[in-house]
Amino acid sequence: MERAMERLADDVARARLAQSAAAYAFGVPQQDLEAPTRHSREAALARQVAMYLAHVAFELPLTRVAQAFGRDRSTAAHACHRIEDRRDDRDFDAWMDALEESLRGTPRILVQSGGEERA
Repeated sequence: MERAMERLADDVARARLAQSAAAYAFGVPQQDLEAPTRHSREAALARQVAMYLAHVAFELPLTRVAQAFGRDRSTAAHACHRIEDRRDDRDFDAWMDALEESLRGTPRILVQSGGEERA
């Protein structure tokens, strides 16, 4: 049980990092991405990008992406499909590649817990 809670906390931290990157890239407040409603079109697209980034850059399964974002798995899957479809545009694809690389390069600090190191 404790391990599952740690994993969820880690997933939520990754989701927030992806939200921050998407909010910054789209120029929308991060609170709009975290809101339970869609807000503006830009905020909805930024939220979809954040879910996609959590899935692709952090290699989280869609079920865990959905949990971390407080959404249904079908919502996370829809977001990823929408962004994948948009990647046919070369400029959008290059932009997404840059966002993915920035998140993949995020360093993690190893914490010692009970004598063992963990990420």
